[in-house]
Amino acid sequence: MGKATGFMEYNRELPVDRSPVERVKDWNEFHKHMPEEKLAKQGARCMDCGVPFCHTGTLIAGMASGCPINNLIPEWNDLVYRGLWKEALERLHKTNNFPEFTGRVCPAPCEGSCVLGINEPPVTIKNIEAAIIDRGFEEGWVIAEPPLKRSGKKVAIVGSGPAGLSAAAQLNKIGHTVSVFERDDRIGGLLMYGIPNMKLDKKIVQRRVDLLAAEGVQFVTNTEIGKNYPVEKLLQEFDAIILCVGATKPRDLQVPGRALKGVHFAMDFLSKNTKSLLDSQHRDGEYISAQGCDVIVIGGGDTGTDCVGTSLRHQCKSLVQFEILDRPPLERALDNPWPQWPKVYKMDYGQEEAAALSGSDPRAYSLMTKEIEGDDQGNVKGVRTVQIEWKSGQKGGMTEIPGTEKVWPAQRVFLALGFLGPEDTIDNALKANTLKLERDSRSNFKAEYGKYTTSIPGMFAAGDARRGQSLIVWAINEGREAARECDRFLIGAMKSGV
Repeated sequence: MGKATGFMEYNRELPVDRSPVERVKDWNEFHKHMPEEKLAKQGARCMDCGVPFCHTGTLIAGMASGCPINNLIPEWNDLVYRGLWKEALERLHKTNNFPEFTGRVCPAPCEGSCVLGINEPPVTIKNIEAAIIDRGFEEGWVIAEPPLKRSGKKVAIVGSGPAGLSAAAQLNKIGHTVSVFERDDRIGGLLMYGIPNMKLDKKIVQRRVDLLAAEGVQFVTNTEIGKNYPVEKLLQEFDAIILCVGATKPRDLQVPGRALKGVHFAMDFLSKNTKSLLDSQHRDGEYISAQGCDVIVIGGGDTGTDCVGTSLRHQCKSLVQFEILDRPPLERALDNPWPQWPKVYKMDYGQEEAAALSGSDPRAYSLMTKEIEGDDQGNVKGVRTVQIEWKSGQKGGMTEIPGTEKVWPAQRVFLALGFLGPEDTIDNALKANTLKLERDSRSNFKAEYGKYTTSIPGMFAAGDARRGQSLIVWAINEGREAARECDRFLIGAMKSGV
């Protein structure tokens, strides 16, 4: 695939994003595309490796290795190299309903398992993916394609994040009538309110939602099943149901001072910020502001990075991000071989911006939060930490280092500690109707991967609600597969005359 000697002739090259110092002044996307001739060279680096690992989509050491939606990466890399962009888009859409989302916010496990990455910088897969779909929209190749006929079967999808939307797209395509229920005022779930606008422009999300609506998917907003829409009505009116409500129950921090004013869950901070931005460009004041504050973000990952980027755009006074783990190595450790996800040091967009403004990475590693301190009015004024040391073979894995306690000034503390499964609203509503929706040992909806059937006949679960907090590509994977199993269930019902 690509040019036979391309990986020896061309170096890995990425587009130059907008300057960190400039982009923190607005909420616009910071991504840019490369010229077509440079993209062709990057596609040429795909090296005809014989056994490509980039699209394997497996879990190794608990992390994704390769693309979970099995994108045909070598094929569309080759097509881009040869200038066949429309054909590349067709290949891309065979496995991915929403490449404009994954091309922007996926961490690219495909690149971590690229064969070239064993001893050279890997192919720039994510960048090429985004360029293909964006060109498809620019050229008018992406159009609404409603089904020619309907099956007569109705499916309800609860939740409009990436799992819900991909399931809706697949089921609608084959003729079932699909209604997507969303408790917020806009469709998109995590894509709309969980990811800041500068990382994923909401016009990009709305464009795809409008396309799905033109194809016949029915969207119902401001509707939460079990609260303002009875679950018994859902069970009566639809032939099948897919639960794609996400894992939105945040993990809390059990330390003294947690209840002080100014301490917030990360997702409350991010979602309110985006809603206010979309509603009024922040003129309504209906968001948590970090302006002029000393900000501490506790926790890493994408959510922590998004808190960093958002706080900087609020013009916070200072910012520190606490990481409980040690700083990763600059290169793969011996216990982290290819094709595992590379656990190496890097700065994401938020840390790049903080470093551009302050001169250093805002992350402080190997820190444990001991207490959140407050003033006489009940407001947070600081966070007390202790340095820790990680030791293998030791119970708990870590020990506190004496004499390393420190109090950091803070008027805003954002908790980005992950999530603990779906909320209980639907469970409680089902219990009231003497139905039990079983949970697994990690509190997610219990449904076997590949089958997605819950303990209630005709009800399926997919995405983070089933597997726990994970990547957008896994949500798309599960939404597509759950749609397949739901269709099999409906076909069986049709054959039996139900």
